[in-house]
Amino acid sequence: MSQEAKPDPVMASEAWEDPLTERLSAAFPNLHLSFGKFRDQAFVSVPAADLPALVTYLRDQEQYDYFADLTVVDYPAMPERFELVVHLYSFAHNQRLRVKARLADGQSFPTLSGLFPAANWLEREAYDMFGVTFAGHPNLKRMLLPYDWQGHPLRKENSIIAMDNDWVKRHLGIESGQ
Repeated sequence: MSQEAKPDPVMASEAWEDPLTERLSAAFPNLHLSFGKFRDQAFVSVPAADLPALVTYLRDQEQYDYFADLTVVDYPAMPERFELVVHLYSFAHNQRLRVKARLADGQSFPTLSGLFPAANWLEREAYDMFGVTFAGHPNLKRMLLPYDWQGHPLRKENSIIAMDNDWVKRHLGIESGQ
């Protein structure tokens, strides 16, 4: 019995407009920025190439001075498969903001490690788990998995159990317990 692939769920977001979105639109009139909220959490979507410029502006002009997290979401059925999500926080305003950018498989996001040192390790984690690369990163290599691990376990088409079995057989000469 074959199961049909279910489409990825669409995040039901609402439009977001306030003084910050107005300032961002004015500061970047030539960028295609989109603003939304999901469960009262604000986000701005930006073309991947313009990510460093936007994050620099948010840090320097809007006081989003804490780089809280960076992760990737995999939408394998979409042409721009990977969505990078950067979580920023402003201590001055006690506000969180997500910055999102999308790219197709095989393309590179620009690194943010020169803007926020914490991005270095988080970009390496995203590379290790999803296989996305970051142009200009000073040391993009695996950090969680062994260097000879094949594949990237958080890509949706991969089976972590199959990857684990292969590695365990090669290095330990036994069958994995999974």
